[in-house]
Amino acid sequence: MTEARPEPRRKTISDPQVMRALAHPARIAIIEYLSSREGGGTATECAEIAGLSPSATSYHLRALAKFGLVEQAPSRGDARERVWRTPGVSWLVDAGREAGPEARAAEQALVEAHAARAMERTRDWLRRAGDEPAEWYDVALFNDTLLLLTADELADLNEAVMTLLRPYHPRRRTAAPPGARSVAVQYRTVPLA
Repeated sequence: MTEARPEPRRKTISDPQVMRALAHPARIAIIEYLSSREGGGTATECAEIAGLSPSATSYHLRALAKFGLVEQAPSRGDARERVWRTPGVSWLVDAGREAGPEARAAEQALVEAHAARAMERTRDWLRRAGDEPAEWYDVALFNDTLLLLTADELADLNEAVMTLLRPYHPRRRTAAPPGARSVAVQYRTVPLA
């Protein structure tokens, strides 16, 4: 059994400027990488994940830091090496019901950037699924279900799913069991017209 870490704080992002800063595919990859690593990472390490040069990645890291989305982490011993991390918060993007057109457009751009990343992960899985070990092939799941719910029931369902996912987040686990690997989980609930 793995030990759980304390629950991170949750911050709502509603500022259009911050949402636009996050909507860049390289920045999404950088934030995701840093969020999954206990000790953070350098611009060079993030560059490999984002597919950019270290100098271009440094630019993106500074832009993210400007909005408090990443911060400098303690050095690993080499004072010349700048280490970055995400602060101990989780983010909820929500322009708000009363948001104006600028905020709605920024929110839509960010959601679409995340949806494109999720779709690319699905395509990547499908390209290599036949080469995956049976234990992983057999547990991959694609599900699209229509439910009939009240708003209160949907709120309860969302909370139950988030509660199920929470213990498996890499920043909450002190030690993953042998054989564990990163798994992308997309969960969306959208009321239909």
